[in-house]
Amino acid sequence: MTKDFGAKPYLYPMPTYMIGTYNEDDTVDVMMMAWGGICAEDMVALNLEAEHKTVANLESRKAFTLAVPGIDTIKESDFFGIASSNKMDDKFERSGLHAVKSDKVDAPIIEEYPLTLECEVVEMQNQPYGLRVLGKILNVRADEKVLDEKGKIDAGKLNAFTFDQMRNGYYAMGEQVGTAWKSGVEYMKK
Repeated sequence: MTKDFGAKPYLYPMPTYMIGTYNEDDTVDVMMMAWGGICAEDMVALNLEAEHKTVANLESRKAFTLAVPGIDTIKESDFFGIASSNKMDDKFERSGLHAVKSDKVDAPIIEEYPLTLECEVVEMQNQPYGLRVLGKILNVRADEKVLDEKGKIDAGKLNAFTFDQMRNGYYAMGEQVGTAWKSGVEYMKK
C-alpha cells in the first residue's frame, strides 16, 4: 500500500552544502543549500532563489566555494540557512567560524569545513522554476584529518550530514555499506 503526497521536493538524501562568497565590502557570506550538486566531471549546479545575498555576490564576484559541513558544525551550518545576510550584516561573525581567502578564486574557505570545492561561475540561468548557477570546479581542498593512509579523501571521516525535507531533519552519514561497481557485479554474470 502506498500513499500519495502530490508534487513535493521529497527526495532523500539531500545534500547540505555551504556556499561561501564575499559581500561587496569583502566580508564573508555563507549560505546553506540543498538543491544542487555535481552535474559534470568538473562542474556543479546550484539552484537558488534570486533574492539571496549570495546570488548578488555570485553575480559580482563570479566565484564561490562549495563546502561539505561536518556534524561538529551543525549549529553554525543550520544558522547559515536560517539567517539572511540581506538582514544581518554580522551573520558570519556570529557563527564564530573562521575563513581564509582562496588562492584559486575570489571566495572564502571556511576553515572548519573538511571538504571545499573552489569554483568560478560559468553561467547564471534564469529559469521559470528559479535560478540555476553553473560553476566550474578549479580545485578541491580537504583537511588532512579526512584523508586515509593513502592520502585519499575518506567520506566516512567527513562526518557529513544530509537534509530530510520531509521531516526537516539532519541525518549523519559515513558508514560504507558497499563498493561502487562491485556490489552488484554478480548480476552481470547471468
